[in-house]
Amino acid sequence: MRLRHAAVAAFGAFTLLLTLPTSASAATGQFQYTVVGLDGSPLRVVLENPPGGECITLPEVADPSSSEPAHSPRNRTTATATVFTEPDCEGDYFTLRPLTGRGSERLKLRSVLFSG
Repeated sequence: MRLRHAAVAAFGAFTLLLTLPTSASAATGQFQYTVVGLDGSPLRVVLENPPGGECITLPEVADPSSSEPAHSPRNRTTATATVFTEPDCEGDYFTLRPLTGRGSERLKLRSVLFSG
């Protein structure tokens, strides 16, 4: 009888574990990109431990009618980063490897999605 109660309790605990919400996985590390500052000089921007699995529109270049796109991305995170030419992860895209992925000044971007 005790063995049956123990088995039921263990099964209940396991079921509870499965129903707990899990946090969204994050890309550990930094994602860097360059934007044109208000004075026309290049400005390096860093995303620290960005969330995985959700599109991030880069706020400095979110409006195509009022800003040049960002460029020169550096993926120093543990996740694959897919950069897009348009806000909301639309347009042409390019994938950057985890930890060492990088693009030149010719690679333009306005949003990014990290594998989750």
